[in-house]
Amino acid sequence: MALNRREFLKLSSAAPLVSILGLDLTPAFAQAGELKISRTIQSRSTCPYCSVSCGVIIHTRGRDEKNLAPYVVHVEGDPDHPINRGTLCPKGATLKHYILNETRLTKPLYRAPGASEWTDISWKDAIEKIARKIKETRDATFVEKDAQGRTVNRCEGLATIGGCTDTNEMNYLLVKSMRSLGVVYLEQQSRI
Repeated sequence: MALNRREFLKLSSAAPLVSILGLDLTPAFAQAGELKISRTIQSRSTCPYCSVSCGVIIHTRGRDEKNLAPYVVHVEGDPDHPINRGTLCPKGATLKHYILNETRLTKPLYRAPGASEWTDISWKDAIEKIARKIKETRDATFVEKDAQGRTVNRCEGLATIGGCTDTNEMNYLLVKSMRSLGVVYLEQQSRI
């Protein structure tokens, strides 16, 4: 009997064997999935990819264990989340690789004007540089009165965008702080 590759794979797969012998592998598959996330700590979060804000459960191991650095074991959709009810799109399903990416930035980098290389700086220095630039830009672009002489007190050199993974409270505080600077160009990622 001459078999081609496809027929050989069909005959040699476990499915015909299971059906012939009457075996049910459902409990074995369930246990294998359960072993993957055993002894993990579950953290609920929000997918950062788009403005839908799907809920995810991130399973980590090693946070409270000795001599073991924390690492992500598994990411799945949150079945109790009202938006996605446990489902994830292909991008959300690969969230583990987004977290465990070795090229992910973990500290602030700075490139001086005219320089070609990035240098590591502390968070304190990064925040001070950002605050200084915001102050300089606001002072340079602040408009007190419009062309008709009306008081407008606005800053036209800055803009802000709220993130979809931020809470309503976080976006509320962002808008309040930007309005206190006089920023008029406000946007939200979910509208884009």
